[in-house]
Amino acid sequence: MQGILTGFAIIGVVIAAGYVAGRLRLGGPEAGTTLNRIGFFVASPALLFTVVADADLGALLGAPLLVQAIAGASAAAVFVAVNLLWLRLRVPEATIGALGAGYVNAGNIGLPVALYVLGDATAVVPVIGLQLLIVSPLVLLLLDSSTSENRVSLGFVLSQPVRNPIILGALAGGAVSLTGARVPDVVLAPLEILGGAAIPMILLAFGMSLHGSRPLRGQEGRAAVVVAAALKAVVMPAVAFVVARYGFGLDDDAVVSAVTLAALPAAQNIFNYAARFRRGEVLARDTILVTTLASPVVLLVAAALLT
Repeated sequence: MQGILTGFAIIGVVIAAGYVAGRLRLGGPEAGTTLNRIGFFVASPALLFTVVADADLGALLGAPLLVQAIAGASAAAVFVAVNLLWLRLRVPEATIGALGAGYVNAGNIGLPVALYVLGDATAVVPVIGLQLLIVSPLVLLLLDSSTSENRVSLGFVLSQPVRNPIILGALAGGAVSLTGARVPDVVLAPLEILGGAAIPMILLAFGMSLHGSRPLRGQEGRAAVVVAAALKAVVMPAVAFVVARYGFGLDDDAVVSAVTLAALPAAQNIFNYAARFRRGEVLARDTILVTTLASPVVLLVAAALLT
């Protein structure tokens, strides 16, 4: 419990520093965006390469990955059911809502949480791969097929995983891990330095993004946001606990890891998809913000119950 509190304290202080920097407009109005892009395109791929290259990939797959897949799919399926019975959103908006209920922020928030709370940055790698290699292409195809004014090519959809620098970094690290190849120090040392900058930049940028954000300002779509956020913040971690503990019989540490990853907030990618197709943008934005604010509380409560 002490380690979890310490981990969240570290993350919270850096996010708070980013919020203050954003409020004071240090670096100008685009500083957060710039930091986030450098972290995404430069530092995070280096971090993923270094941690995956030194990881036991076999331990990352199997039951832990299945737990996350089942938990995410369950939360999304419940949103779809609630939509059919009550919300009555159209297919594009329902897709965004279901994604908000079951698609976690495994990069911007998942990496720091995995490192400082779970003590192992590689714990989140399978989730990143699952979401970017499988879930995202399927969602893009569904959004594309359900809208007529924003068509995207099949090539664009299928190329999304390999165009993502985080996935490329993880795949390169995985190749090193599987082959047992030794990376020369002249290559590895600069990557370690770059990777070390990833999490501070990501957290600072995230803190900057919180300045001026006010969820649920309008009545339109509020019910859908509440449903998606509740499923993401509460139902998905609960399903992960049940599946991990009773479905796969995982040990205590693995159960804590499963619940922690499932309790991560909704991913920023969801808003990017909504904006790309111009459907469900408010739903995506507010779900991300509400779950981001709720996630630390849920994680601390879960930690208190599981330890």
